[in-house]
Amino acid sequence: MPQELSPEQIQQALQGISVPPQPQIMVDLQMEQYMPDPDLEVIARLIAQDPGLSGSLLKIVNSPYYGLSNKIASIQRAVNLLGSRSIINLINAQSIKGEMSDDTIVTLNRFWDTAQDVAMTCLTLAKRTGSQTVDEAYALGLFHDCGVPLMLKRFPDYMAVLEEAYACAGPESRVVDTENRVFNTNHAVVGYYTAKSWRLPEHVTDAIANHHNALAIFSDESARNPQLKNLLAILKMAEHICASCRVLGNQVDDHEWNSIGHLVLDHVGLSDYDFESLKLSIRELGAH
Repeated sequence: MPQELSPEQIQQALQGISVPPQPQIMVDLQMEQYMPDPDLEVIARLIAQDPGLSGSLLKIVNSPYYGLSNKIASIQRAVNLLGSRSIINLINAQSIKGEMSDDTIVTLNRFWDTAQDVAMTCLTLAKRTGSQTVDEAYALGLFHDCGVPLMLKRFPDYMAVLEEAYACAGPESRVVDTENRVFNTNHAVVGYYTAKSWRLPEHVTDAIANHHNALAIFSDESARNPQLKNLLAILKMAEHICASCRVLGNQVDDHEWNSIGHLVLDHVGLSDYDFESLKLSIRELGAH
């Protein structure tokens, strides 16, 4: 079994990595969300003050994934339609992108494009499979790899190591094992601490921490961790559909999926044929 990092090793490795602060708009939105009766007008006003966030929100609401017959141009209507929880998740995700926009990370345009693809695919899969956690699935899709740009900022040769990690991935070696060997930390750990410091829901932070630990989690046939399994199943299907292995790891074959795919599909009750049909219909929607 691959060696897990001790808490001490993790703390040591995180010392050189600066987690971006939570943007003020997120703090304000979360305060409103935690009110007994969140005021959607206040939420819409806060978002409308930020042109970048307003634009991102309208783009998402008007994407094919929501299937609206008429385009929405009003922030207030978008907020009313989606509700406060979905809005907070969408804004969280756009904000982290804004906070990580220095020179190092601008080179990661393909990374952000894929994160958006994976998030929208998670959202669609969650809806199609009748999941109760559509918002959390979207947030997980967008945030699951937020440790990647932070690792790249800290370790200039990080992308080369990540390619090696994806090339070696399989039943005997997780993607994060290669990173642990070289850096004594990995993007799942860094992503977990970032998401935690940004107060994302616990189910989402747990899934971020474990998103390259799927083989062990789905091999456990007990009834433990049902929510973690449900979220991870959606994420792993989405990563495969969006070919994350190609974007991040420069790999043609999805070695990780090849070792876990059957377990994931068993968990959600999909046959290979059903999944292939789902994959094609999602790609036609415009994720890929």
